Amino acid sequence: MPLTRSDLESYRSRVRGSLLGGAIGDALGGPVEFWDLSRIRSTCGPDGVREYQSEHIGGTPVYGRITDDTQMTLFTVEGMIRASVRTDRGLGFTVAVTHHAYDRWLDTQQLSGPDGTHDGWLINQRWLYSQRAPGTTCLTALREARKGKRAAEQFGAQATNNSKGCGGVMRSAPFGLLPPWIGQPLTWVYESAAEAAGYTHGHPTGQVASGTLAVLIAAIMRGESLHQAIDTTLDLLPKYDANGETTAAINQALTASTNPPSPESMETLGGGWIAEEALAMSIYACLAHPEPDQVLDALALAVTHSGDSDSTGAICGNILGALHGETALPPELAFEVEGRGTILELADDFIFEFTQSTRLHSDYGPHTRWTKRYPGW
Repeated sequence: MPLTRSDLESYRSRVRGSLLGGAIGDALGGPVEFWDLSRIRSTCGPDGVREYQSEHIGGTPVYGRITDDTQMTLFTVEGMIRASVRTDRGLGFTVAVTHHAYDRWLDTQQLSGPDGTHDGWLINQRWLYSQRAPGTTCLTALREARKGKRAAEQFGAQATNNSKGCGGVMRSAPFGLLPPWIGQPLTWVYESAAEAAGYTHGHPTGQVASGTLAVLIAAIMRGESLHQAIDTTLDLLPKYDANGETTAAINQALTASTNPPSPESMETLGGGWIAEEALAMSIYACLAHPEPDQVLDALALAVTHSGDSDSTGAICGNILGALHGETALPPELAFEVEGRGTILELADDFIFEFTQSTRLHSDYGPHTRWTKRYPGW
């Protein structure tokens, strides 16, 4: 059956919803990341974090600042676009191009601003040049990769550490956002996201949880309900080694969701600092408040705990944004989130590349203004 305009509009809304929703959850949780639950309640009220907490920058209160979670997610998206452009050379989609994208993100953490030496568009967005508590594991792994003398040694090699921190899973949603009609198998989605997480996180569970989030979102993008997508994901996991911790964490979230939602139940799932806990806590928040008019309730639950609130908020926003589309996002948070213009512009470019690429490059190239914006490497 041919695609309809309605299909394309629904797809666009889900991609934009997932990326913007992740940024909103990230910004909602960022300021309270190191607060315990009692402090959150005393400051934000008994219903938890339902609005952005101010951060004072240069003596001025600011609201809605994103963290490294959103920064790295944006570079994942950009890397995927550039990997798709690269297929013009007769090559398949090369996941290692996202490793190169993470290397560009590393420069945003080390330089004061664009220095004119980088190609592409995203790296030249000055607002991204800001350290937002970047994960030590990500920074160290990417710096180690730079020691390779050849590009082949730098990009595509798995990290040698044993970390299963949440820094891989919190940036993996874009692998699930590819158009469902292109027929990319869920195994490819899982393996690509797991590989990309492995560029910085060497522990198998960190990679499994990352692949799992991507599959969950891909199943949602194919029209499955949240519960159906969780079932699809759990059915896939036994195909892969080292899935035990992630499978157990998701099942724990499912069990917790049968009781009335509360931050105390959230905290039984962990602190979100490690990959499978961050994923399970985010899924729990989505299960507790699954309806389109409950997105703010879910995000508030996702970040109201004594742990890695920005990461659980980001993942929850990624999932519910994909499930319900951008119109379900709370406008009182969406309008003020940092970088909204860049996030939505990048989301639209992702959609253009994966739905209408032949109008942008290939027979119209190989060099166009599009490929200057997104060079294929």
